[in-house]
Amino acid sequence: MHVKKLNLSILKASIVLFSSISIFSSCSESKSKEKESNKALALPVYTVNKEDAVTVKDYLGTIEGKVNVDVRPQVEGLLQEIYVDEGVFVQKGQKLFKIDPSFYQEDLNNMVASQQVAKAKLKNAKLEVDRLKPLVENEVISEVRLASAEADYQVAKATLDQATAEVRSAQISKDFTVITAPVSGYIGRIPKRIGNLVSKGDKEPLTYLSDVQEVYVYFAMNESDFLYFSKAQAKKDSLEGRRYDKTKKLTFPEVTLVLADGEEYKFKGIVDAVNGQVDRTTGAISLRASFKNSDNILRSGSTGTLKISEVKDDVLQIPQVATSELQDKTFVFVVDKNNTAQRRNISIAGKSKANYIVSEGLQEGDRVILSGFDKLTDGSAIMPIEQKKQ
Repeated sequence: MHVKKLNLSILKASIVLFSSISIFSSCSESKSKEKESNKALALPVYTVNKEDAVTVKDYLGTIEGKVNVDVRPQVEGLLQEIYVDEGVFVQKGQKLFKIDPSFYQEDLNNMVASQQVAKAKLKNAKLEVDRLKPLVENEVISEVRLASAEADYQVAKATLDQATAEVRSAQISKDFTVITAPVSGYIGRIPKRIGNLVSKGDKEPLTYLSDVQEVYVYFAMNESDFLYFSKAQAKKDSLEGRRYDKTKKLTFPEVTLVLADGEEYKFKGIVDAVNGQVDRTTGAISLRASFKNSDNILRSGSTGTLKISEVKDDVLQIPQVATSELQDKTFVFVVDKNNTAQRRNISIAGKSKANYIVSEGLQEGDRVILSGFDKLTDGSAIMPIEQKKQ
């Protein structure tokens, strides 16, 4: 009997002890999980501020030589000689093509012969006038015959002038059979071959001649960007105490040209011409920038990208690394006054080096998280590590 009571007491004590251990273990595990969940993440943050930003706008441009000439024949005939090859550099006045001059030489010979006949007739008319003058003075013949002879002399003189003009015209036509370079530059494509019939009415020129010692790059700028530069010019004039002068050219910053291979061209360009009207179809305005081309790297017909800097005053900026994108939206994590993370949608107005310019979604003084987004959710506790200006 005493043994049964002893065993029962031991069993009750074991149950109590096991329950106590279970309760203690459960409480410890709960506290551990709570501690782990409340542990703050140490992450770098950046305080948003306002300052001037330099943005770079890209514009696709087409390169053209400063002087581009269509070389066309002035007379019709068979192409007899081609003195140059495509792509070579020629000097002004250098021979390029020759058209068969046979027809024009014969025409010139005929005109010269007609001129000689006219000279002979003029000489005869002059002799007749000189013969009749003494007879009229001695009243041997009437003055009417002398007047008629003088009229014939004037006709002969006019005929000679006409024949002389026709000789000059025939000579010019013959000279046009040799086509020379009107300017110095590079020869373009030559579609015609020796033996082809050419005329000034052909749709295609014999070739193109491009002077590329200096080149123009033509590009289009949207109305918003153009207004920015117009207002910047007006502001500058106002600060310098000058009145707006409508005859003065709009001043643009120096232009950088990026070539098709992605490299920057070594010379800077200047915007020196602006179209007077905005294209109603595209809403853009055409501009022209000029570049030196002493190394002959740039050629007509090539393309490139023009980069023009704009300075935006007093705008909000954040590092690009602080953002993440989902579909067409951009998000940042902002640290509130309780050091918890809140995801926020923002609007981007442009880029300035490694920063984004923010137009909506942030205010000056907000703190944005720079990294560790994979560990964050709304309400995550943060131990902010302040970072300096990027």
